[in-house]
Amino acid sequence: MKKKLLAYLQTFITDHRTEIIDKVLKNRTRYITVVLEDIYQTHNASAVLRSCDCFGIQDVHIIENRNKYRINPQVTLGSDKWLSIIKYNNSLEAIKELKKKEYRIVATTPHSNDILLEQFNLTKGKIALFFGTELNGLTQTVLSHTDEFIRIPMFGFTESYNISVSAGIILYHLTRKLRNSQIDWKLMENDIINLKIQWMKNSVKKGELIEKLFYKNEED
Repeated sequence: MKKKLLAYLQTFITDHRTEIIDKVLKNRTRYITVVLEDIYQTHNASAVLRSCDCFGIQDVHIIENRNKYRINPQVTLGSDKWLSIIKYNNSLEAIKELKKKEYRIVATTPHSNDILLEQFNLTKGKIALFFGTELNGLTQTVLSHTDEFIRIPMFGFTESYNISVSAGIILYHLTRKLRNSQIDWKLMENDIINLKIQWMKNSVKKGELIEKLFYKNEED
């Protein structure tokens, strides 16, 4: 049924648009995912979303311990439409869900047991990169459940990068390394179909209505 829906939706968009969607899907991954913990500065979090889309990261997990995240459209430039955004009420809930899916919890913070970005091993399994607030960093809840710590080299007086800069540096390095590896990092076929359906609906006016009409016609 999904493939029939896909063929139906495709009649509403141009061949060029379909080619772009297919090209992007070939480079999407869930091997690396990003987790934002309680980010209160919406422009920074929104900049991370934009970077995730650009680097081919499909899933972004947002933890709202105290701060509710609001998308800043002037920063995301619509990139959030192409991402799968999952929200949690607290950090422990997010960690448990990610570990169920066999993600390694990786904290992006200086730590006594940290690993330099260039030395980080991607072959050990999927990773969830946790980013905290610029003022306080990641909470103790995350740090106490972290499997590995990753650090970007710094050579100045300042002790940390802006969160969006940090995410950009790490994602550039790790996604480039991932695509040059033998790791099976691409999306599964069922994920590709589901995302293609969603993206086609996002590409036309009243996409949800078009989908409802398709299923109604199928029932009739």
